[in-house]
Amino acid sequence: MDYQYDDIAKMIDHALLVPSLTDRELEEGCQLALEFDVASVCIMPYYTARCAEILKGSTVLPSTTIGFPHGGHSAPTKLMEAKRAIEDGCQELDMVVNISQVRSGRWSEVEQEIGSVVEAAHSADRKVKVIFENCYLTDEEKIRLCQICGEVNADWVKTSTGFGSGGATFEDLRLMRHHTPQHVQVKAAGGIRDMDALLEARAIGVTRIGSSRTSEILNDCRQRLGLELLGDPATDTASGY
Repeated sequence: MDYQYDDIAKMIDHALLVPSLTDRELEEGCQLALEFDVASVCIMPYYTARCAEILKGSTVLPSTTIGFPHGGHSAPTKLMEAKRAIEDGCQELDMVVNISQVRSGRWSEVEQEIGSVVEAAHSADRKVKVIFENCYLTDEEKIRLCQICGEVNADWVKTSTGFGSGGATFEDLRLMRHHTPQHVQVKAAGGIRDMDALLEARAIGVTRIGSSRTSEILNDCRQRLGLELLGDPATDTASGY
């Protein structure tokens, strides 16, 4: 095998984004992420400060969403959300583009909005993942977004929110990796549900996935590597991913 456990665990953003999740379920989700030592916990914005507190001192990063899930917030609102997330201790911001503006060809506004959030994040030494919601876009629109994200130095391009009409496809992942500069990484969300799919995405060049099936995927990984299993799959919390 061409991977170790940490290589796979540090590809996963454990997603806790369903609006009906309780405080207890969010707390348990953060603890699960710590046990499996994933890349980050992607949490609902209101819980970001508590998430950062729980994860403090670990290698698991607190992350949250901006303009989620529909992307239709005004640009100043997204920027305000980003600044508040940073104040609350967020290390990585997953921002939804303005899908309507993308589909309307209003590329100047789209670039300004993404660029303003990236600038605010980078000035605070934070990172940004830009969510396209590919299920609503043409290939030409996806390609233009990849180019824009390269121009404004976003850290990742990301397929989906997990709440649209479709999620990540391998076809889209190949397109995004091909049309995005190498300094921008690719994240898959909504559709990477098992270890084999994760490995296929990894082979394309994907460096992160969003998932609520963390224990299922990572215990499969551990089993393949001959490691002791962790946690309880029943404690994975559905996220839409």
